[in-house]
Amino acid sequence: MQQRAKSGDKLHHEDLAVGEPYAFGHKVVTAEEVIAFGRAFDPQPMHTDPEAAKATPVGGLCASGWHTCAMMMRMVADGLLGRAASLGSPGIDEVRWKRPVRPGDVLSMRYTVQEKRVLASRPDVGLAKVLVELVDATGEVPALWLTNQLTRVRHPEAAPAATAAKPKAEAAPTPSLWDGTAGIGEGDAFFEDRVIGEMGDLGSHTFTREEIIDFARQFDPQPFHLDEEAAKASLFGALCASGWHTAAHLIRAIIVTRQRINAGALARGARLATYGPSPGFRDLRWPKPVYVGDTVSYRSRLIEKIDLKSRPNRGLLANAVEGRNQKGEIVFAVISLILADRREPLRV
Repeated sequence: MQQRAKSGDKLHHEDLAVGEPYAFGHKVVTAEEVIAFGRAFDPQPMHTDPEAAKATPVGGLCASGWHTCAMMMRMVADGLLGRAASLGSPGIDEVRWKRPVRPGDVLSMRYTVQEKRVLASRPDVGLAKVLVELVDATGEVPALWLTNQLTRVRHPEAAPAATAAKPKAEAAPTPSLWDGTAGIGEGDAFFEDRVIGEMGDLGSHTFTREEIIDFARQFDPQPFHLDEEAAKASLFGALCASGWHTAAHLIRAIIVTRQRINAGALARGARLATYGPSPGFRDLRWPKPVYVGDTVSYRSRLIEKIDLKSRPNRGLLANAVEGRNQKGEIVFAVISLILADRREPLRV
């Protein structure tokens, strides 16, 4: 994409041309950083132990999918958002992990605006739908996002006059993940044994100023994650965690909870299924910022079991996951996907 702003000026919503890709970034993945992220946020053998990883479904050490997203975020921040009037992202429609990212991979990025509009409620803010692709040295795409980006409008027009809204039929209320009591589970059960609607608590985490800034320096160096004064002037109004930081603590909560429950199940002599890897996730949303001192609790509900004709020995589990802060406000939501062993092969 050609730069359409004046020299030294930030790219604004008007400057983002639809269909013209930015290409940028150069990243060589190392085993050390794969292991460091894995130990911090996704402590599974495939991400933390080169020898143990050989016996996992991915056959060797690879980056956590969430680490892949964090690396992508860093390249996007360095290659584009650092010179744009970025206002953050409300969420991502879909992420696909098409193949594992491994040590030695040489990666770059492709960022293509697919459509854009100015928000009716905020004429100074533009929203773009963007395809973000991770590209390896062979030109293949190991991972991609379909995301939403907020950018400041350089020359806002007056907001349109309010008109009376047509009454809408009331939709049936969506059941809250936070109604009722969540169980602790019996370990990684086989696909057939999982029950739609079952819920699990995944623990909580309190976000400190130091860790918010440290994560941002590594993966998402936008001013509102790094600097209190810059954050005050942003849409967020105060220093807040990167959305990927919030997500990283979710995956840690999931893995640590599963490992604890599985250890108990194995001690009782239970036979457990193999879970993973994940092909991606969908409908990731950050409805509210996570500020310094916020404690986010995570909970999941199994919402769908998907038979896979291409993988008769495995099925796909879809879980709705939410994080809420100490005020009871939802700050994070996603539908996560993971492969699970079947007790018996699917018959088609």
